[in-house]
Amino acid sequence: MAQRLGIATALLGNPRILLFDEPVNGLDPEGIIWIRNLMKRLASEGRTVLVSSHLMGEMEDTAEHVVVIGRGKLIADTSIRDFIKASSGNHLRVISPSAAQLQTALVARGARVETDGETVLTVWDMEAAQVGEIAAANRFVLHELSPQRASLEEAFIELTRDSVQYHAGGSEPVIPAAAGSQP
Repeated sequence: MAQRLGIATALLGNPRILLFDEPVNGLDPEGIIWIRNLMKRLASEGRTVLVSSHLMGEMEDTAEHVVVIGRGKLIADTSIRDFIKASSGNHLRVISPSAAQLQTALVARGARVETDGETVLTVWDMEAAQVGEIAAANRFVLHELSPQRASLEEAFIELTRDSVQYHAGGSEPVIPAAAGSQP
């Protein structure tokens, strides 16, 4: 309730520019939907709505444009869609009994391709329609042709990898042992 009251207070003066810092913290699912819809409505009224958040999934559902600043420098200023599209995490998963021959044809047309077993390909730098057309032109059977889209979080981590001041040591947290305990 305190979060909602703070937002209501900020809106009392009918401001043209709003800055929300972690606006969904402490809200229940209904409150999250409420604030998401409120921010979208305010933006549709022509107001400038700036949101600072570490919740990338929420920002992916809410924002249309992203500005990323790292170590005091502008890293990105683009639409969420273009930001994610530029990520190397975007690729195609292709399964074909003719994977080796299809790989040769795709590489010849400029795609970057990796194999995973005898029938699975991961394809970058080419759209699904292009892969489908190349497969059809060569009469290669496709069992799967599916775009794999990076999340905003994955795109953010990739883009800011060299701009963060502190890195996590690894995937497992380090928990120091208490004095006198066995590791």
